[in-house]
Amino acid sequence: MKMKMKCPICNSELRKVEVEIEDAKTPAISYQCKDCDYYSFEHESTMRIIEEIKQKEAPLKIKQKIIKLSQDRLGMYFNKDVIDCLDLKSGEDVLVSIPNKKRIVLDIVK
Repeated sequence: MKMKMKCPICNSELRKVEVEIEDAKTPAISYQCKDCDYYSFEHESTMRIIEEIKQKEAPLKIKQKIIKLSQDRLGMYFNKDVIDCLDLKSGEDVLVSIPNKKRIVLDIVK
């Protein structure tokens, strides 16, 4: 017989919920209280998801030079490894985001 988990705030029964996490195929297991909105995540499922997301991080990291294209424009060539890894084609659109002064994020529009 399964032991029912109780909410530490209101002592109501917690229900087990599978939560989809962005960039992870495995759902996280959460225990949620319908009465007071308390929730917690199961440690084991959280650790599995962290490992799954880490595995998806591209290990490719290459130092590149910024070049001057014209008077007010800078650019960068992508080397063959980056092109192959991302399956880039000439003329494709990318969305450029700048989350902070040390990071540029390119989202490939396909």
